[in-house]
Amino acid sequence: MPNPADRAAPRSRWRAAPPWPVPALLSWGASWAAFRLLLLRGWPMGGALTIAALIGVLLSLWGNSWWRKAVIAAGFPVSFALSLPMLGLGDMPAWVWLLPLVLMLLVYPVNTWADAPLFPTPAKALRDLPTHAPLLAGARVLDAGCGLGHGLRALRQAYPQAQFYGLEWSATLRWLCALRLPWARISRGDIWLADWSGYDMVYLFQRPESMPRAVTKAAKELRPGAFMVSLDFEAAQLVPLASYKASDGKMVWIYQAPFHFVRP
Repeated sequence: MPNPADRAAPRSRWRAAPPWPVPALLSWGASWAAFRLLLLRGWPMGGALTIAALIGVLLSLWGNSWWRKAVIAAGFPVSFALSLPMLGLGDMPAWVWLLPLVLMLLVYPVNTWADAPLFPTPAKALRDLPTHAPLLAGARVLDAGCGLGHGLRALRQAYPQAQFYGLEWSATLRWLCALRLPWARISRGDIWLADWSGYDMVYLFQRPESMPRAVTKAAKELRPGAFMVSLDFEAAQLVPLASYKASDGKMVWIYQAPFHFVRP
């Protein structure tokens, strides 16, 4: 009798998309390749455009969130529209299209593709955090993957007497964050290689796929009494100390070391 897991394997492989933004780049390339090929085979412009756009829509299923699906699906139509001669962009050299990719890599380096995209923490999302996770004056608070500093600003509203640290791999974002937040110490580094043991709270706004890795690291490094706080995404392996829904509807999950793991 065949193993049910064997029958499910092809679907699992389809769902196991490569790190973002690889699915978008591959999907856009596939749409453009199909469009060119159909034109070479004598298809009318309208038909070639329709097929290429449908390929983008189909491949948008590769995205694991609504905004990634939208980016994949819209990539070909938007790039085609921008290349129309009526917009004055029809005669651009091909290398010009590499500029957006270069800018993206400056902001979003390759080794961060498996982590969260650049989504800001809402300004009021953490204002009720001290009720559930009180900190002493002078406590050290780390925003792991601080981006432009929206999470640090929200944390400062909650804990005005704390010391704030940000860690960001993108050199561009690190520089901009340090410029925007002179009261915080912003460093460039890999959040997964940095030592979390010196902090009283580590704040994360990652993605569901990153949370098991965060749990493993925090369980090893956070000293007793320190907090790990996650916006929007639960650490399913842990029993939370507390959780609440912020005013913008996002969930705030609070865990305190030593952690209590959920029994299988």
